Amino acid sequence: MNPIVAAASVIAAGLAVGLAAIGPGMGQGTAAGYAVEGIARQPEAEGKIRGALLLSFAFMESLTIYGLVVALALLFANPFAG
Repeated sequence: MNPIVAAASVIAAGLAVGLAAIGPGMGQGTAAGYAVEGIARQPEAEGKIRGALLLSFAFMESLTIYGLVVALALLFANPFAG
């Protein structure tokens, strides 16, 4: 494999994971803050708020996993090495 392609693949994999984690991390923090605020306002709605929060966490975390899949593809099944 060309050393430049290998180096670029490693850098791209790091950027893919890093950038894919920034958005969901900020989103999870914001969602958790608003969920706590909503539960403080209406304690009787805790079950519904918690359910919606956990579902949204799962969707946000899937974006990070997509970034990890792209990084693993660049490292181990590199389409540019050939």
